[in-house]
Amino acid sequence: MTQKMSLNVNGQTHAIEADPDMPLLYALRNDVGLNNPHFGCGLAQCGACTVHLDGQPVRSCVTPLSAVGDGKVVTLAGLGTPEHPHPLQTAYVEEEVPQCGYCINGWLMTAAAFLRDNKNPTEAQIKEALSGLKCRCGTHMSILRAVKRAATMMG
Repeated sequence: MTQKMSLNVNGQTHAIEADPDMPLLYALRNDVGLNNPHFGCGLAQCGACTVHLDGQPVRSCVTPLSAVGDGKVVTLAGLGTPEHPHPLQTAYVEEEVPQCGYCINGWLMTAAAFLRDNKNPTEAQIKEALSGLKCRCGTHMSILRAVKRAATMMG
């Protein structure tokens, strides 16, 4: 059964009509019209669907709309702008990370939340924070370098 609800996404309120059990991912892509996050596995195992909900990274493919409530959702589009990119976005370009780009959403959103709370992380801490993410292109080492670079830019 659908209900009228509002979603705060990237600082804007969107009125939608949807089933409260529907995954946030579907609302973001189909109702709000965003290209990110991506549908990856649908099981919260790959991270391609990661967004921030009230500052915490969540897998939007398994987060029902009912769990969002009045929370603030930030997607990759809200992380930075072309004029003022987030340090991670700058570091990704500088380290030439992108290959196919499908998984980048999850890596950036997870790393952004991690770096916000960990100003000078060790390589082991970075690896642990990103351990639940998947990249089929095998750019893991470039991603690690980019996160380290962003940490120095933010610190």
